[in-house]
Amino acid sequence: MEPKRVVVSGMGVISSVGNDVDTFWTNLKNGVCGIDYVDDFKDMPVNFAGKVKNFDAEQFGMDKPFARKQDFFTQYAMAAAWQAMRQAGLHAEGDDANIDPYRLGVYVGSGIGGFEVQYRETTKMLEDPSGKWISPLFIATMISNIAAGHIAIKHQAKGPCLDIVTACATSSHCIGEAFRAIRHGYADAIIAGGSEHASIPLGVAGFFNAKALSRASDPKYASLPFNANRQGFVMGDGAAVLVLESLEHALQRGATIFGEVVGYGNTCDAFHATAPRPDGSTQARSIQDALAEAGFNPALDNLYINTHGTGTRLNDVAETIACKVALGDYAYKAHLSSTKSMTGHMFGAAGAAEAIATILALKEGICPPTINLDTPDPECDLDYTPNVAVKTPLTLGLSNSFGFGGHNACVAFRPFKR
Repeated sequence: MEPKRVVVSGMGVISSVGNDVDTFWTNLKNGVCGIDYVDDFKDMPVNFAGKVKNFDAEQFGMDKPFARKQDFFTQYAMAAAWQAMRQAGLHAEGDDANIDPYRLGVYVGSGIGGFEVQYRETTKMLEDPSGKWISPLFIATMISNIAAGHIAIKHQAKGPCLDIVTACATSSHCIGEAFRAIRHGYADAIIAGGSEHASIPLGVAGFFNAKALSRASDPKYASLPFNANRQGFVMGDGAAVLVLESLEHALQRGATIFGEVVGYGNTCDAFHATAPRPDGSTQARSIQDALAEAGFNPALDNLYINTHGTGTRLNDVAETIACKVALGDYAYKAHLSSTKSMTGHMFGAAGAAEAIATILALKEGICPPTINLDTPDPECDLDYTPNVAVKTPLTLGLSNSFGFGGHNACVAFRPFKR
């Protein structure tokens, strides 16, 4: 079978910089920071995060009784999927059905899952070891696959349904594996992405004591990728979902196409539980694999890379080295940026949110900035689009994600052309 072309026909996002794609993208282009103080963290050593603001589940097709029972990671995932499916105009049931439900899949993951539910119910158990006060919905709201399950129920997606869990690379792997599934004929469309609600006191304590979090005093100057002043990453919440669809199916039903998925790389550092491989070799291989599948031509392509760019000392240097290993001298010509400087690190949702930013960067010819990049680290010497967005006609985009456990993913996109 000839491999199928795979396009993006819908997108949805919930984030600290906007609860719809237009707001999210406008704020990224304008360098708006969504990180702020959090009341629940006021007695903690880190008292800020990129929290979702003004979220109302009912605006995204959920009724109050359902939403009240779910962890926010499920609510955010449902909201992002609802946006993406509305934009795509896909329906698997009813008089307007335009896809076979057995050919519609869901690949939506979470790095942690129902963290707040788990924390709340564990507290009950510690207070009363009999367990009589534990919610009967505890397991069904905590498990990380439940967001994908509820999305499938909502949209009657009866095809392949997977919850990939690879820490910070989760949603990039979901997109990449969905791309492969459609490319090789296992589905006509897949709802792909990730969701996270980890910015709770237990999450802050865990990451802080692991010395991973920024200890900045100003939340607006806390997430500092590639900056010599960086101290660690900033936690962020939200969800992002893309509808991936075979080109043939999308054209047949007259869908609007926002971009094309053209490559995917997937490797493991096989090095350390939390630290990246310092020579960048395994991360570089994921980038090289995506570029090769995308048909990268350094003489013709104008490349944008939405970096993993967490603002941790080890990651930023390792990723810079990886880009140089993968691209050679072209690394200095490429346009890079870290939108985590504005959203914080959305963990399992980060890759999909950054994929959306990459697709829109290609579509509009605009590289979003890395804000607050006022003191570049000498070891991070590539063009990270400091402080202000740059307009340039882009032909190829990469979204990098490198997660705890050494999980690496790189997804490549191009503007859509018939």
